Amino acid sequence: MQTIKAAVCHEFGKPLSIEEIQIAPPGMGEVEVTLDAVAICHSDISYADGAWGGSLPAVYGHEAAGVVTAVGDGVGTVKVGDSVVVTLIRACGTCPSCAGGKPTICETPYDGDHGPIKTAEGGKLHQAMASGAFAEKVVVDQSQVVAIGDDIPKEAASLIACGVITGVGAVVNAAGIRAGQDVVVIGAGGVGLNAIQGARIAGARRIVAVDMTEEKLEIAKSFGATDGVLATHKAPWKAAQRAIGRGADAVIVTVGAIPAYDQAPLYLARGGKVIMVGMPHSGAMSSYEPVILSFTGQGMIGSKMGDVVIQRDIPWMVDLYKQGRLKLDELISNRWSLEQINEAIADTKTGSAKRNVIVFDR
Repeated sequence: MQTIKAAVCHEFGKPLSIEEIQIAPPGMGEVEVTLDAVAICHSDISYADGAWGGSLPAVYGHEAAGVVTAVGDGVGTVKVGDSVVVTLIRACGTCPSCAGGKPTICETPYDGDHGPIKTAEGGKLHQAMASGAFAEKVVVDQSQVVAIGDDIPKEAASLIACGVITGVGAVVNAAGIRAGQDVVVIGAGGVGLNAIQGARIAGARRIVAVDMTEEKLEIAKSFGATDGVLATHKAPWKAAQRAIGRGADAVIVTVGAIPAYDQAPLYLARGGKVIMVGMPHSGAMSSYEPVILSFTGQGMIGSKMGDVVIQRDIPWMVDLYKQGRLKLDELISNRWSLEQINEAIADTKTGSAKRNVIVFDR
C-alpha cells in the first residue's frame, strides 16, 4: 500500500480534510493513474453535502486527468506513461446495458467501501463514484480511462471526463439533434455551456440559453448560444419561443432546480423532447400534465453522462479541441491546489464559476 494525500469527507456538509490515506496497487484489469488535475463538479458537492446519502468517510472527485504509473494483470487498453482521462463510467462490458452499447448505465454494481483506498490507519474509506479523484493518485478499472495525447493540457482534459461529455453527449447522443433544429438549454453553468457547444457542433439553428443572470447569458453566447433568456422572466418559455419563432426540438435541463423541470415542457415544439440531465436532491418532485405530452407527441428522457461510449466519444472531443471547435480552456475559471479545495468548493457554490480545477504540482 502506498501513502498519498487526499481530501476526505468525514461528515456531510462539513469542510473536507486534507490527510494521508493508503492506496493499493492495481489488481486484475485495474490502472493506477497519478493525477495532474481534477475538476470540481456540482455532483461532488451535492454528495459531500449529503444530498443523495452515501457511505462515509469518503473521497469524492471524478473529473480527472493524469498519467498511468502502474497497471495490473490483464490490462490491454493503456500502458505505463500514457496520458489519460479518468471517468466514473465503470463498465463491466457484459450486462444487458453494456452489451447494448450503453455503458453509462452499466447494471453491475460497484462497492466503493471495498475499493483500493483506506484511511491512514487501514480503516474503511469509500471510493466515491468509483473514482475518489480528490487525491494524488487513483486506482480504477481500465474501462474508466481513455488514452489521450500529450499535446492537450491536463487541466483542459480533466473537464472532458464529466462536464463536457455530459453536456455535449446530451445534445448529440440523447437528443440526437440534427442540423437546422432548435435547442433550449436551461442553465448556463459548466454542463450547460457544454450542451450549448454540443448544439453548435451539431448544427442547431437557434440555441437559446436560459439562466438567472445576464452575466451567464453573455458567457453562453460566447460558447455558441444565439439568444439568451432570463429565467426570472414571468414566462421565460414564451421569450424563448419568440426568439426561435416556434417551440424547441429539444430542451436540455442541466440544473437540478425543480422549477426548471416543471417549466421545461412548456418550451417544446410538437414532437420535441426534454432531456433531463440536472439532478435534484433525493425526494424532490416535479409535476406535468401528461395529456399535453401525449397529444403533442412530446417526450422526456433521462440522460446520464451524455449517454457516451468513452472510447468512442472522448477521442472525438479531444480532436475537436485540437481543431479549435470545442472550447475547454475557456471553461476553467480558476486553478487551485489540493490544500485549497474547500475554498474552491465555496467558490463553485456561488454559481459564478464555470469550472474550478485542482492542479497537482508534481
